[in-house]
Amino acid sequence: ERGGIMNIRIVTYNIHKCIGGVDRRYDLARVVGVISHYQPDLVLLQEVVRYSRESTGVLQIDVIGDALGLFHREWIPNVRVHQSRGYGNAILSRWPLSDSDNINLTIGPKKRRGALYSRVRVPQHRRGDSGGRNRTVHLFNVHLGLSGIERRLQLKKLLTHEHFNRITQATPVVVAGDLNDVWGTLGRQLMRPAGFRGTDRKPRTFPAYAPVRPLDSLYVRGGIEIVSLMSSRLAIARQASDHLPLVADLTLL
Repeated sequence: ERGGIMNIRIVTYNIHKCIGGVDRRYDLARVVGVISHYQPDLVLLQEVVRYSRESTGVLQIDVIGDALGLFHREWIPNVRVHQSRGYGNAILSRWPLSDSDNINLTIGPKKRRGALYSRVRVPQHRRGDSGGRNRTVHLFNVHLGLSGIERRLQLKKLLTHEHFNRITQATPVVVAGDLNDVWGTLGRQLMRPAGFRGTDRKPRTFPAYAPVRPLDSLYVRGGIEIVSLMSSRLAIARQASDHLPLVADLTLL
């Protein structure tokens, strides 16, 4: 176990408000089925609407979290269509979350965009150790814009935010989500110079029914490594949203 190595599975997924990319049908159970197949410890979602159609007045994130058995969760709307139909980013976790904050990444008159920040305390158990200890992992769940210049400005804004200034280079950090990275170049251009590591192969996630673009990404920095990163190959995932989810297995060192 090398001093108590901990493996973490993260799913990052633009759920498109639980509306199918092809059939345009709202089906929250389909989205839950895709995510639950992978039994993740942490789920980073984009385009989560305020209320669930199944339970009027109940937050969609609560319906999803209860169904997955992930009871630590944060949701902050970025876009307010009107009072009842706002949507934004969400984090669901097996372990407690703290210090959650919405980082505004909107550029000028463009559509509102943001990153949901949270700290998660991950238990590390050594063999034969009943107590163990916790490690802090910093999570940034991002949804970037549609133009190349906008995305670069947004990432620069994120990477110079005060939350990053307080994190040492050795501390585990995960930046993931819908980066709208049409050409798969943001890692090389911006993330790698900032000390982040991704994967050489960029899994394609869009459009879900026949993916050709690596719009969604995951990067790490500090005492955490990517063991594997893949897009879902489930048939149901090709229908549930217009994006495929990314499934990441990470090792916390």
